[in-house]
Amino acid sequence: MLEIAEELHRWAGQGRPFAVATVVEVGGSAPRQLGAALAVDGAGTAIGSVSGGCVEGVVYELCRQVLDDGRPVRERFGYHPEDAFAVGLTCGGSLDVLVTRVAGGVVAEGLAAAAAGRPVALARISDGPAGLLGRALLVRADGSFDGSLGAGPGQDRAAADEAVALLAAGRTGSAVIGEDGGCCGRPLTLFVEPSVPAPRMIVFGAIDFASALVRVGRFLGYRVTVCDARPVFATPARFPDADEIVVEWPHRYLAATEVDARTVLCVLTHDHKFDVPLLALALTLPVAYVGAMGSRRTHRDRARRLREAGVGEAELSRLRSPIGLDLGARTPQETALSIAAEIVADRHGGSGVPLSAAAHPAIHPPPRASVPSSAGPPPG
Repeated sequence: MLEIAEELHRWAGQGRPFAVATVVEVGGSAPRQLGAALAVDGAGTAIGSVSGGCVEGVVYELCRQVLDDGRPVRERFGYHPEDAFAVGLTCGGSLDVLVTRVAGGVVAEGLAAAAAGRPVALARISDGPAGLLGRALLVRADGSFDGSLGAGPGQDRAAADEAVALLAAGRTGSAVIGEDGGCCGRPLTLFVEPSVPAPRMIVFGAIDFASALVRVGRFLGYRVTVCDARPVFATPARFPDADEIVVEWPHRYLAATEVDARTVLCVLTHDHKFDVPLLALALTLPVAYVGAMGSRRTHRDRARRLREAGVGEAELSRLRSPIGLDLGARTPQETALSIAAEIVADRHGGSGVPLSAAAHPAIHPPPRASVPSSAGPPPG
């Protein structure tokens, strides 16, 4: 739901009641990820998607039904080879949607926080007694929360702890707690959606290839920074799509800025005096991706210089160089596409081979995102 929070917050601000169907469980080759949502207001206006088209019609009608009667619904959709007329997913996977009516309360507060970019998590009961289905908590990073799940403070506290763990990891997922807040009692499944700032892409080197990569990075949802020590090249006129332009020596900027496990670093400087100190630092940081532009000959020379600077083999093995997937790219735009393709494949465990030649499903199953009850924040 929070993926369309900005538009839903606008609806809530206009006093428009609406119902939202959220994907709370997926199996196999499901076309959309956890948290994907379709919302329908009283006038029948719809935004979002839960399946890319396979079951949108019936989910739309479920939203209209819940909007009318106010009773939350959980429904599963899958592939039914024995029934050619059943509504299901042609990809062969399955998905569960939770449909709830939104008219103020902590869900509306969560939409407002997500639209404003504040780090919060929305925890809702996605499986359990019918009277509790859809009950929600709005949880902040410090563990404080608003709302109630309806079974006492112990349950609310346990749910908030689970939500904080997923919020810290920036992952959407599920957790199971007992109805009494512990491990006993009837189990309740929580679906937790965190709202976290966009991941960062830092592009080092204000060259024409960087301009194309900035546009692709913005399209993929990254907050993009361009850094170059040369003020004549690092200008807003050359990089109108960048969120931030920094004139500084790359390694100095990287040492001073904030990165995390979702950050991607793309080194396009192509100059040893910039590359070596920058990569020597970058390869020690807990970031998602480090890639550097250059030919294979340039890579061998760069690797030699990095070893001479004290970079170990374990760190060097993290370096994606030459940067990007082999698409036969020639232009800056094609090269940016090849870099983005490698970043996406690395993020989701993709092979990078043509789907027509791959033995695995065309749609990768999502990684397990559940957090064991009472667990602390997972690493990364």
